[in-house]
Amino acid sequence: MEPLSEKRSYRSIWISDVHLGTRGSKAEYLLDFLKYSDSEYLYLVGDIVDGWRLKRNWYWPQSHNDVIQKILRRARKGVNVYYIPGNHDETAREYVGIQFGGVTVVNEIVHQTADGRRFLVIHGDQFDAVVKYAKWLALIGDHAYVMLLYLNTWLNFVRRKLGFTYWSIAAYLKHRAKSAVEYIGNYETALAEEARRREVDGVICGHIHTAEIRNMEGILYCNDGDWVESCTALVEHATGELEIINWAEVLRQRSIKAAA
Repeated sequence: MEPLSEKRSYRSIWISDVHLGTRGSKAEYLLDFLKYSDSEYLYLVGDIVDGWRLKRNWYWPQSHNDVIQKILRRARKGVNVYYIPGNHDETAREYVGIQFGGVTVVNEIVHQTADGRRFLVIHGDQFDAVVKYAKWLALIGDHAYVMLLYLNTWLNFVRRKLGFTYWSIAAYLKHRAKSAVEYIGNYETALAEEARRREVDGVICGHIHTAEIRNMEGILYCNDGDWVESCTALVEHATGELEIINWAEVLRQRSIKAAA
């Protein structure tokens, strides 16, 4: 991927799982991405703010506030901004149908791309059996995930000192563990089946922090990833083509180019 050195314009941008209010959130990465990326549509696909964590421990640095302000500024400038709450910011579902500062809160929405395809946009926790039927287990898993991210922060501090790039333990373990791979596969299948039932061309979601674009028997499954581990967004070009942007990789390439 060619590193971005100037602002790029997209038709649509999807971001999710920013988890503002947690120490693991890469808010600075997201601010940099938004600095170099414009769009006509901006979809916030859930877990933008981590209400679970904020209830237990208040953490809200300036960069997290800057993300909210930048999004609101885009809405004021005429960008169509839609907020689809997830499980970590589920209290926002009480405000579905209401607009705040130009940001419209919806449970889900169907987006039509420039080439005429229709996509169901939804956070996806509704299709996660653990979240839906055993929330207590999800909360325990959330605690374990926090500890893993804490360990990851210190590991990458050492890696930076040694001249190495960012690496995610959580993402590595997720792709190595058989049970995690099976869980992700079941989740993707459930979302694809829902898109098929709704008679749309595909689904765009978040929730599992795993960015991917994959054709599943005629249904295009798209996950925009997260801004905790991978720092990814899904974008739509003017032609309707969809692409995953890995901003951590963009920053790595930019650093290499600057050092050359």
